Amino acid sequence: MNMSTFIAALLLLSVAFQSSAQQSADTDQQTVAKQLQQLRKEVIALNRDLFVLEEDLLFPSSTQVVVYLSVDVGTYFKLDSVELKIDDKVVTEFLYTDRQVDALYRGGVQRLHIGNLAQGDHQISAFFIGLGPEGREYKRAATFNFKKEADAKALELKISDSSVKQQPEFTVVEL
Repeated sequence: MNMSTFIAALLLLSVAFQSSAQQSADTDQQTVAKQLQQLRKEVIALNRDLFVLEEDLLFPSSTQVVVYLSVDVGTYFKLDSVELKIDDKVVTEFLYTDRQVDALYRGGVQRLHIGNLAQGDHQISAFFIGLGPEGREYKRAATFNFKKEADAKALELKISDSSVKQQPEFTVVEL
């Protein structure tokens, strides 16, 4: 075997080895990428489970009360802020941005409050501030008496338009 044949054979072997090593590295990278993707999915699932567990621990269903806010149409009232009281104690005050109000007008529902409440009779009062018909400042309240029992209690504050009265209506509904 002469020297040039030996060098050619050596080059051919090194190219083949590099090609094999490159394929092996590509396969390893694909395997690592798949493992990483699977790990991400597991972390997301674990995070979701932890969030549910945290809510169950902080707000057990035997004492849980949740208050939602929804807006229907919004022709006669432009929401600016809400103050929520349960048993004459302020539990939430919320000032809305134009973007948040727009989301509510498009059918969004806001979880305004989640908290603990003992079983028994209670009263919820919501004070709505905004602009009413013809751009005048408008402040209205809605009050609702309810009984908290062993199960979780969900209430919805609804702002809707009354085309008959050409005024907004503010109601509280048990869900």
